[in-house]
Amino acid sequence: MVKTIGEIQNVTFDLAKKINAPNHLLPTFSTPRGGATPNIEVDPSGLYYYVISERGQEYERKITSDLNDLLYWIFSSVTFSMACDYELQHRIADKDGRRIIFAKQLDLLGILNKEWQEKEAEEHTSILTDYPFDDLAGLRATYCGELRANGFSEPEIEKIAYKKYPKM
Repeated sequence: MVKTIGEIQNVTFDLAKKINAPNHLLPTFSTPRGGATPNIEVDPSGLYYYVISERGQEYERKITSDLNDLLYWIFSSVTFSMACDYELQHRIADKDGRRIIFAKQLDLLGILNKEWQEKEAEEHTSILTDYPFDDLAGLRATYCGELRANGFSEPEIEKIAYKKYPKM
């Protein structure tokens, strides 16, 4: 049975309460806010749309007839933002921030739906296959800034920084 916008909004707000998601991270419903805030739409044929636009330009439109898919898209985004905020407050200088972000996101999704947690874990694995953790990236970036401020050229900076903080 197709849910109305109001019903989807209620389900979304109920789930958001379970993880204390801030309202500003939630999508809009039928009335786009812009600024890349996702907007949820429903058409009469029963299709759900997850739309991201900014300044009148649409950047992403996902379509599904499965409410579970729509809710996963919503909370994948919400929990990622929450996990990024968490990482900023719990940063570890010599650890790739994604270690904290990914773990926190999976914890939050697990509170809502174990299938969503598993699906997101697969996404993380896919990302890490192409872009493995680099625990020294933060230290390397800070050091590059220091070298740059001291007048070193970009080729020198890269050589010196990667020697001190090699990519694993």
